[in-house]
Amino acid sequence: MTMAANNAVKADVLTIVSYNMHGFFQGCPAIDNIIANFSPDVIALQEHWLTPNNLNKFDDRFPDYFTFGSSAMSNTVETGILRGRPFGGTIIMINNRLKNILLI
Repeated sequence: MTMAANNAVKADVLTIVSYNMHGFFQGCPAIDNIIANFSPDVIALQEHWLTPNNLNKFDDRFPDYFTFGSSAMSNTVETGILRGRPFGGTIIMINNRLKNILLI
């Protein structure tokens, strides 16, 4: 099989993983393990518990992926000091190798 044919076969498969992090710092080791073992194309994450100002932690921690998402705590932090336990938030991580495909 030629290199071009091999790439064409890979293009037909899209690997997607969904994971509930139970907090950014608690979930990162599992995400590191998933990336090391499977290198998925898309990772959909829930419950990262980050405030809007801290969503860049995903870009810093996982440079091989570009991310977009939201914090469920936007309204909470806008009203003043954060009280209680953090909650919610979703983010999608897309492997950088797909950037050229997505920009077409």
